[in-house]
Amino acid sequence: MDTISHDRLNVAATTASVFVALVLVVAKLWALGTTGALSVAASLADSALDLMVSLAGLAAVRYAQRPPDSDHAFGHSSAEDLAALGQSVFILVSAAAIAVAAILRLRAPEQLELANEGTGMAIMGLSVVLTFALVAFQSRVARRTGNRVVQADRLHYLGDLIPNLGAIAALFVAARFQLFALDSIIALGAAAMLAIGALRIGTGAWDALMDRAAPDEMIAGIDDLASNWPGLEGHHDLKTRTAGSRVFVNLHVEIDGALPLDQAHDIGAGLRHAILDKYPQADVIIHKDPVRHD
Repeated sequence: MDTISHDRLNVAATTASVFVALVLVVAKLWALGTTGALSVAASLADSALDLMVSLAGLAAVRYAQRPPDSDHAFGHSSAEDLAALGQSVFILVSAAAIAVAAILRLRAPEQLELANEGTGMAIMGLSVVLTFALVAFQSRVARRTGNRVVQADRLHYLGDLIPNLGAIAALFVAARFQLFALDSIIALGAAAMLAIGALRIGTGAWDALMDRAAPDEMIAGIDDLASNWPGLEGHHDLKTRTAGSRVFVNLHVEIDGALPLDQAHDIGAGLRHAILDKYPQADVIIHKDPVRHD
């Protein structure tokens, strides 16, 4: 798949996340108002943050797709890493707020009773269906493009699935058995899961901003292509760095200096296209070093 197709998939995924987040925020506001459940509040807080960061993510993805210019010779793809890092911070803050609220409610002398559990369960059920459909779509896009913003959005909504199911369970148990503490316990579990996922996304974004090398398997794959490419007598100085969903590759190849220039160019260009075919997210620069046999 080419870069343009990747870009379109990334925009479609982030646009879908904004739409779903808006629908979920409205639905969960209604559910919270009718039930007073903390597990619903936890899910609402996550969806509200999802809406905010999804809007920022959509803007970052669109900005990252701008072509290189005089001030950004390697493009604007690092905007995706900045957005993903910001998203992880927001998720950590929301997880902490949910955890504190759950602990305070558990330590309260009297457990707060819930209301209208049936209505709340119906709304949360709708949230589960919409969220599952979005996560499935985002998972497919993330596998094909490797976009960190889409991966972060997927984490948000995957994080929604567990709290939503937990909220349904809490409302059911409260209505059936009057066990209101389960609501806060589920909220604590959701907060922990969100924090772990946020740290993982944030670490990946930070590594990319610090010019971390490409994954080992990608480096090994490029090295294998160059080692077996016809016309090359060797290669060296393979360097990579990540920026957003892009991977920048620099490689020196050794070619017989007696070959005509156009033939030497064709050998290097062929290798470059082979790397791009295998890794469409790559931006490849190949430097040709002549080898003398005097």
